[in-house]
Amino acid sequence: MIKRREFIKRTAAAAAVLTVSQYAYSSVITQNKKEKLGVALVGLGYYSTDLLAPALQMTQKCSLAGIVTGTPAKAEKWKQQYNIPDKNIYSYDTFDSIANNPDIDVVYVVLPPSMHKEYSVRAAKAGKHVWCEKPMAMTEAECKSMIDAAKQNKVKLSIGYRLHHEPNTQRIIQIRKDLEYGKVVSAMAAAGYRDDRTTHWKQKKSLGGGAMYDMGVYPLNAVRYATGLEPIAVTAKASTTRPEIYTEVEETMHFDLEFPGGVTATCETTFGRSINILETKFTNGWYKLEPFQSYSGVKGVTSDGKVLNATIPNQQAKQMDDDAISIMKGKPMLVPGEEGLKDIKVVEAIYRSAGQNQRVKIG
Repeated sequence: MIKRREFIKRTAAAAAVLTVSQYAYSSVITQNKKEKLGVALVGLGYYSTDLLAPALQMTQKCSLAGIVTGTPAKAEKWKQQYNIPDKNIYSYDTFDSIANNPDIDVVYVVLPPSMHKEYSVRAAKAGKHVWCEKPMAMTEAECKSMIDAAKQNKVKLSIGYRLHHEPNTQRIIQIRKDLEYGKVVSAMAAAGYRDDRTTHWKQKKSLGGGAMYDMGVYPLNAVRYATGLEPIAVTAKASTTRPEIYTEVEETMHFDLEFPGGVTATCETTFGRSINILETKFTNGWYKLEPFQSYSGVKGVTSDGKVLNATIPNQQAKQMDDDAISIMKGKPMLVPGEEGLKDIKVVEAIYRSAGQNQRVKIG
């Protein structure tokens, strides 16, 4: 026979579990019924300030619900500009309490790469869906930790590869899938701009700086979706023409990739000059996108005269709406964490090749 005290203890425990379960179920139902998902931006630098925040005003399925910043002056400015309530404004010290805020469904990590893993994992543990800017993280191990955290906490993880949501990019991917010009033979991609800053995180190794991490994932990801293949080896060379600025990281990275079936790709990324091009050759034709990753739009042409110039109002708005719809409908993300992981695996091999001055196999 159960004693009265034990009965009360068990009943209270059962009631607590039921309450938590009902709250969790209620939260899921509420989120599913939301017309828009509340997004909190973590890090209020250029990309959040000039691109993501304005884009969120254009989305159909998202809203700017909160911010995370270590600068009180920024917090006050954003509060006034976007009418963000005090309870939705967090510092990095109070970040974890975001778990208790039903206004926020998604945490968008827009920090230097060295911080992506930490805040993506903390966001997932807080029960929030995670959107993380590229590059996904610093290492393959960090990427795997982010993927595991999302799975363990039953939230979605997406990487901010906006071009996967862009219509001309989707068109050239379909060209390859449909064998419109035959089989892929080779690809070439380059992305860069001149950066004369001296104290930005992009010039600091510890924060994830360097041309390869910042701009290099654009040509790398591009030749992967252009060929539909995963590289098996790389030969890379890092260089710097302004050592007074690029003392810790490379200014330029050139890398040649080898794919199965003899397919090759030549890539370059740099902080030394403006370049923005993707070309893919097939057995019966070719296409060229120039620019292939501009915020203002992607444009191109094919060997038989087709013009690739479809437009959308805003790339970031399209990306965030697509990801919000995937969350609302319980569908796979267009660019899941696994896609970012594949790039970082190659990035690590590129740095090994450049450091060893030799060809490196990608296992």
